[in-house]
Amino acid sequence: MLDQVFERENYVVMKKMLDVAHRKHQAIAGNLANVETPGYKRQDIRADFASELQRAAKVNNVEAIQKLDASMELDLKSPAVRPDGNNVQIDKELLEMTKNATEYRFLSQYASTSLGRLKTAITGRVS
Repeated sequence: MLDQVFERENYVVMKKMLDVAHRKHQAIAGNLANVETPGYKRQDIRADFASELQRAAKVNNVEAIQKLDASMELDLKSPAVRPDGNNVQIDKELLEMTKNATEYRFLSQYASTSLGRLKTAITGRVS
């Protein structure tokens, strides 16, 4: 029975978004670590991922959501900020890290609240 609950579209989307937030945090950390690396190009989650997730969620396609790959891609559109071609802007990365951390906290709080409601429904007790 619980498997059916965790295979519902809202839980699958939430899990995918938590995974993506984790990967994005790794990308940002890597970008910050390479802010002084000559020729380094910043990385991010591929640009079309969000629209693909939104499309799959709109039609409740759980399989498509689960299969979506939040792979990394080089950001070749951002202008170089150093003569050696490095395009990492430290202030932009720190802002992205803060935004991503906020989204992750929201998603994890949502997950916790949802699971708490499920526990209450199962046990009949509010903890």
